[in-house]
Amino acid sequence: MKKYLKRDFDPASPDATWCTDITYIWTYDDGFVYLTSVMDLFSRKIISWVLTKDMTAESVLEAIKIAQKRRNIRKPVIIHSDRGIQFTGELYKEITEKMKRSYSKKACPWDNACIESFHSLIKREWLNQYKIQNYEDAYKLIFEYIETIYNTVRIHSHCNYQSPNQYEKSYVKSN
Repeated sequence: MKKYLKRDFDPASPDATWCTDITYIWTYDDGFVYLTSVMDLFSRKIISWVLTKDMTAESVLEAIKIAQKRRNIRKPVIIHSDRGIQFTGELYKEITEKMKRSYSKKACPWDNACIESFHSLIKREWLNQYKIQNYEDAYKLIFEYIETIYNTVRIHSHCNYQSPNQYEKSYVKSN
């Protein structure tokens, strides 16, 4: 397993390096639901996400397919993840065959720090403020946070105090 990322969390352009991971979210009626997110490390933008009731490789693949379609990827990117079974199986290798797969070292969560930080942030800033009843409630809250706050208006020091969307637009204008 290769380690291309090497904690270089600051690529020079969009779609050079993506990072992906899964986190759990508690609901009162449905128990845990699972958020799979794909982040572009250039802008810290969540370029795709999927919420499921299980933690399967298929949900990871769905999130990556959505990211590839949204970003209209023509060149290979580095895609970084931990070594969970969802990211090391044959299905994952098939869907990412034209990408450079990068993996965290064993027992080293810092290699995946950016996406781990996002998952912590969505819980701390948003989800923990609500009693989430079920999958549908979780989906609505996650959609609202990612699509209408995090990517669009929440500023990031990494992005020169712009939102991820603004940061990417600034990059396009300057190039």
